[in-house]
Amino acid sequence: MPDLSITIGGKSFEVACQPGEEPFLRSAAAMLDAEAQPLVTQMGRMTESRLLLMSGLMLADRTAALEEELRQVKAQLAEIETRPKPPPERIEVPVVPPAVKEALAEIAARAEATAEAVEERARG
Repeated sequence: MPDLSITIGGKSFEVACQPGEEPFLRSAAAMLDAEAQPLVTQMGRMTESRLLLMSGLMLADRTAALEEELRQVKAQLAEIETRPKPPPERIEVPVVPPAVKEALAEIAARAEATAEAVEERARG
């Protein structure tokens, strides 16, 4: 079982974890330390137990707020998903007028004739 040294609020702690869990433990310790640092700055020295208690409570408060926000977002999503779906929007594609089709066909025929003439001259 790996042993890690973590620092929270300027105090070092040795903790054990399961193999492979080291990055998660370091991340959790960093979150706790981020809560502890302002406490140490504002309140000065305090016992380890009080520092950890206050930091843990602050993290728990933040977690509770995020859980409530997540609950509200899930409720909004569920409400949106149960709304009747509007019919798909109809999109009209303009029809190409026959005169334009004829003009394009004439241009294509002229281009082919020109290409054939150029090939004939190149051969000849």
